[in-house]
Amino acid sequence: MANSSICIKRANILTEKGFKICNVIIEKDKVIEVSDKIPETFKGEVIDANGKTLLPSFVDMHVHLREPGFSYKETIATGSLAAAAGGFTTVCTMPNLNPAPDTLSKLQIQLDIIDKDSRIDILPYATITKGRSGKELVDYESLAPFVAGFSDDGSGVQSPKVMKEAMEGIAKTGKILAAHCEVESLLNGGYIHAGEYALKNNHKGINSESEWKEVERDIKLSEETGCRLHICHISTKESVELVRKAKQKGLKVTCETGPHYLTFNDTDLQEDGRFKMNPPIRSIEDQAALRQGLIDGTIDVIATDHAPHSLEEKSIGLEKSAMGVVGLETAFAAVYTTMVASGLMSLERLIEVMASIPRKLLGLNELKYIKPGDDANLVLVDTNEKFTVNPEDFKTLGKATPYEGMTLQGKIKMTIYNGNPIYNSL
Repeated sequence: MANSSICIKRANILTEKGFKICNVIIEKDKVIEVSDKIPETFKGEVIDANGKTLLPSFVDMHVHLREPGFSYKETIATGSLAAAAGGFTTVCTMPNLNPAPDTLSKLQIQLDIIDKDSRIDILPYATITKGRSGKELVDYESLAPFVAGFSDDGSGVQSPKVMKEAMEGIAKTGKILAAHCEVESLLNGGYIHAGEYALKNNHKGINSESEWKEVERDIKLSEETGCRLHICHISTKESVELVRKAKQKGLKVTCETGPHYLTFNDTDLQEDGRFKMNPPIRSIEDQAALRQGLIDGTIDVIATDHAPHSLEEKSIGLEKSAMGVVGLETAFAAVYTTMVASGLMSLERLIEVMASIPRKLLGLNELKYIKPGDDANLVLVDTNEKFTVNPEDFKTLGKATPYEGMTLQGKIKMTIYNGNPIYNSL
């Protein structure tokens, strides 16, 4: 039950004139006042931020919460708790589920679990093709009102003909097509980046072309069809450049990358399943291109690709472990440490890529500055606090993270959803 009124006292917030210490008054689910003084008539709960930074809460356009079908890896309940602990109040779930949400009746199974168990807003993606098989199109018009967009994430649509027809259909709905770009014929059994570490340690590599060739194809198809194309988890320098050129042409193309691609490159790999994900952590040159793309606006959003697995699935080395790592609870600190505390990027830009732009792409109320009338979806962070990542502290059922044991800067202290504190570590 939401508190009727809360005052977040002495919070450092972003205004149109820069950061400023203010008091933020919340009534029910809205921000109603931002002021230097607490009104004498205020009778609600006072939370002293003590100079910590109050931001719009984060939105993750790409997570795997595993339910229905794989609840031993994660559930809507545990995934939404992890999201809250990471400062997220909206996440978009990918459709590699059982059953895959390719009809309204199958989607309803997921929607019912969300309605019952979620602590935050969860917007599912429906599939592009039936069963995510890449062959037969789903009924986009019937599904569109209930979903964030359409994706076959976990596998790319291999047929150009099918993808073009899909884009034509999705374009009519105005929704996003979130494309997992991967040419399966170029994978050759690879499971980490085809680079320095793979060569030294006799691992089969995934070449960069397997990603960027399909990025290139899908951008071309987007231009032909007018479909809103959102490219998932880009990891290569070639993909960054293709998106940059698409934006220069004015195409309806956006993209995301994950925190781990910014922090790590393939010289950081270890013989451990917690460094295995798809796409893989790539070269130093790719890492540099992704960082630059985030800074200059080529990359629109940060998305975690939060992908929990069981301990058994992630504890059998680089070659045999399942693809995917968790990321909701480390995302802010990872990006803050790598990009902001290092001086590469401003905190204002971080707000854009983790809070404002994802909302805009999803058609939600775009939040950047905290002001009266805004939804009271907020996160309080201590940008100075450092901590060591211990997966045993995570709310998610998945514990595999490349950040394990690392010291990161920027601690989530409180998450407020619709005016209600749903996570508190003050």
